[in-house]
Amino acid sequence: MNDWFKKIIQRVKDLWGKWTAVQKIILFSIIFVIIGSVVLLAVVSSAPSAIPLITTPITNEQQRLQISARLDQEGVDHTITADGRILVKDLSTAQRMRAILFREDLIPKEASPWDVFQIDRWTVTDFERNVNLRQAITKDLEMHIQALDDVDKAQITLVIPERVLFVEDQKPVTASVIITPRPGSDIATSRKKIEGIVRLVKFAVEGLTDENIVITDHNGIVLNNFQDLADYDRLEVSKREMKTKSDLETRYKEEIQKELQQIFGRERVRILRVEIDMDYGKRTVQTKEHFPVTMIQDNPKTPFDETEVAPSIRLSTERILEEYKGTAFNPEGPPGQEGQTPPAYKDLEGMVGSYKKESSIENEMVNERNILEERPSWEIRRITIAVAIDGLWKWQYDDKGNVQLNPDGSIMREYVPVSEEDLAKAKTLVEHAVGYSRERGDSVSVQHLSFDRTTQFLQEDAKFRSRARLQQTILYSVIGLGVLIIAFVVFRLISREIERRRRLREEELARQHQAMREAALRSAEEEGLEVQMSVEERARLEMQENAINMAREHPEDVAQLIRTWLMEE
Repeated sequence: MNDWFKKIIQRVKDLWGKWTAVQKIILFSIIFVIIGSVVLLAVVSSAPSAIPLITTPITNEQQRLQISARLDQEGVDHTITADGRILVKDLSTAQRMRAILFREDLIPKEASPWDVFQIDRWTVTDFERNVNLRQAITKDLEMHIQALDDVDKAQITLVIPERVLFVEDQKPVTASVIITPRPGSDIATSRKKIEGIVRLVKFAVEGLTDENIVITDHNGIVLNNFQDLADYDRLEVSKREMKTKSDLETRYKEEIQKELQQIFGRERVRILRVEIDMDYGKRTVQTKEHFPVTMIQDNPKTPFDETEVAPSIRLSTERILEEYKGTAFNPEGPPGQEGQTPPAYKDLEGMVGSYKKESSIENEMVNERNILEERPSWEIRRITIAVAIDGLWKWQYDDKGNVQLNPDGSIMREYVPVSEEDLAKAKTLVEHAVGYSRERGDSVSVQHLSFDRTTQFLQEDAKFRSRARLQQTILYSVIGLGVLIIAFVVFRLISREIERRRRLREEELARQHQAMREAALRSAEEEGLEVQMSVEERARLEMQENAINMAREHPEDVAQLIRTWLMEE
């Protein structure tokens, strides 16, 4: 074995030595391309593949946008291909979103129910295919229902009978669903969610109808028996109606109060009551309208109107005319017997009479229009609004502009009521704001009413007193501080003056002593006596001589030094 490897290696070396540089470059290029292809294939294979939400392309852009918005609402990342398919990241997300789309009726009608479940089972016999199909449908349905947030567990049983020749002998497809709601879920009382599950199961199984689907919870209570939920539905409808009424009243109240407060002031307007009677009956009214027939249309090119109308057009006329002239009818007895004519008829014997009847029936045609008007689900039957507006409370001032006070220390105020003209204007504004209708029986009342402002006045008085006390305290503090500053300045001036006089007195004494010593020295020198001076006196004399010499040589520096001493003092 080792010899074989050695021969292979030696042969490779011989070939490598015979190859040119170009052949070696080509060999390395081929090896590099192969390695890069393998790496690229591994990267692409390891990348997560997207799962189609619905295999059928969605051609309707509006439906595509609705589904995309619902996916964004659930926080699901998705992409839309050029042909209209929506892709999500994994199978579980796709199953969960399919269940939500089925519940909210967002699956397009052209999408096949089988495309949603993506069943791909192939067996040998038809029986095995049917069994696998039923199992696949059951399993996928259970996975779809369990993907709902309100369902903890689901179990489904499908009964799909075999097809027979005659339709009347065909047994229906049935389905029973047992769900275990999650704790805190309201699916047992939510008709919308149960209808979503019914729709999901019905779309998944061909031939299944609503009446053949039974959904129960883990306690055996039937959930899709919507007849038992009629009372609950009525309660929900009543709640929505009351919420609509409350929202409308709140909106009217806020808008009216906001506008009136901007006119009269925030604390002067109170909306006592806004009552709106609602009619929630949905009705359809059919009206028949008759209007004249236009014989000649108006010519828009002419400045005048050539329109000719007729109240009606005659379709047909029927006339009947009957005339008769002759003797009146004389009753007689049987032939050969004496007549038994009454005396009244004998008096009329031989008279000639006439009879005439004339009738006319004319059929006229008019234009007719049938108007079918559907009333909205709710409309306002009556509006009642009561508004109270307070007057103005003005502070009283004296001639100097100071606030006048009562004997108890409170602020003196004057009340100015709202004028009748302003009340009428406010009532007109409110009527226009709510769409007042006298025919509907609306009632709007705007009255002047003095509000109880005792608490407000007490707070204003307390704030005014506090502000007055603060101003008085500040004034006294400023006066006291001014007195202290003046006293300090006077004290400093007096202290400096005393210090200056003391220094002048000391300087004068020192000068006198120095003059006395100099005079003594001069007299001693004149007398020729030797005078013994102390070290301090000699140092003072030398310093004095140096100061005199410096003042003579540098007078400006000495003057600046003296100024500095004076400023420091």
